[in-house]
Amino acid sequence: MYQCITQQVMMKMLVQIVFASLMVISFLTPGYHGVEIIGGNDVKPHSRCYMASIQIFNNRKKAYAHQCGGTLIDRNWVLTAAHCNLEFGKNKIQVVVGAHSLKINETTKQILAVQDKFPYPCFDKSTGENDIMLLKLGQGAKLNEYVTLLKLPNGKDVKSGTSCTVAGWGITSAQSKDPSDTLKEVKITVIDRSVCNRKDYYNLKPVITTNMICAGDKKGKSDSCVGDSGGPLICKKKFSGIVSFGFKCADPKKPGIYTRITEDYLKWIKKTVAGVETYNTEPEILY
Repeated sequence: MYQCITQQVMMKMLVQIVFASLMVISFLTPGYHGVEIIGGNDVKPHSRCYMASIQIFNNRKKAYAHQCGGTLIDRNWVLTAAHCNLEFGKNKIQVVVGAHSLKINETTKQILAVQDKFPYPCFDKSTGENDIMLLKLGQGAKLNEYVTLLKLPNGKDVKSGTSCTVAGWGITSAQSKDPSDTLKEVKITVIDRSVCNRKDYYNLKPVITTNMICAGDKKGKSDSCVGDSGGPLICKKKFSGIVSFGFKCADPKKPGIYTRITEDYLKWIKKTVAGVETYNTEPEILY
């Protein structure tokens, strides 16, 4: 269905092999930080009604804890990053929508079970390539003034210098271990890929490809960090990317890397949703 071994991918593989011994970025812990909101501010409660908190059951604490962010793109579907929870069974995952505070028992919250998960077939956790995943909810979210959908983009690239925002419940400082209780947002700027691949930036370890967006702050005061992974990158009011990885939080020479929502990913999203929801003659997904 999705051929990962194409000429383009083979070329990427050759580059990856050359630099494999120099790879220094780890995903999930701690380098694959999923980006937390550093240098940001609390958003107006329920002003980002498409935001989802993806939570994993902690066996030791016997409770669910925030792991990643996500975006409600259909009442039955959440779009997030593939690296967020591949090692967890779907029965260990729940999605919370309609939340501003993770700790307060808000009446606006909806807690939804995950029926299935669909990581992109060609996801490579060693390079961050194709870091995108769909979560099928067991029960559709009830759309209201606190829970809304975010329209998918047209797949066009985002120009360097574009001002964007990213929101999440991730850690708020590089020294912190706990996620933010309330949803926070930060402004960042898209950086040209040629700059992010330079020796004094990522130095091609890994290669920042056209499937990715590199964005951050020149002074290193604003960034996404651990716990923000999977959340949406909004550029010019459009859903442009997904929080993926970074080497350090708020390091001006290691900006956050985001999965760009390309035309190929959009085709995969539509095909996946259509294939699973064959019973739904009027899908509510927004394109």
